[in-house]
Amino acid sequence: MTSRTLYLFGSAAPPVFQAAAVIETAQADGWDVCLGLTPTAAQWLDESLDDLTALTGHPVRSEYKLPGEPDVWPKADVILFAPATFNSINSWALGLTSSFVVGVVAEGIGKQIPTVAMPCVNAAYAQHRQLDRSVLELREQGVTVLYGEGGFVPNPPGSGQPKGYPWDLALGAAKQLLDGA
Repeated sequence: MTSRTLYLFGSAAPPVFQAAAVIETAQADGWDVCLGLTPTAAQWLDESLDDLTALTGHPVRSEYKLPGEPDVWPKADVILFAPATFNSINSWALGLTSSFVVGVVAEGIGKQIPTVAMPCVNAAYAQHRQLDRSVLELREQGVTVLYGEGGFVPNPPGSGQPKGYPWDLALGAAKQLLDGA
């Protein structure tokens, strides 16, 4: 029986295809995992959503529930948003909550839910000044953002290496946040 719940959120970036392996790793470390996806990430994983639901024991969510509907997930102890795209990071920092996962992490700041984010952007996106502003804003609000040295380092456009995405750093940071809380 697990006693700690990890919300694993992902945007539409190639590392999201590794969700099942990441869930299994987290479960082996004692986490009860709930998977949330941006709408595009859910579309990318459409063929495996039933398997991911079976793996976690919770419905995979990509949309807000209707008012009055019960929450189908246990309360989060930690949120890990990875991979987090340029759009998701900027939307979150600006408080633009049109997607379910961005809404949850934005509200999570106010609820003081320990949260880790690890972007997945190419070097061209990384040149846009808003990304650095958004990363700084999230860090100032208490989010652990694994970006730059010691976290995710952008690759040139078109040369991404999804298998090299540092999932171990992200899961380790989530565990450290809970253990330090």
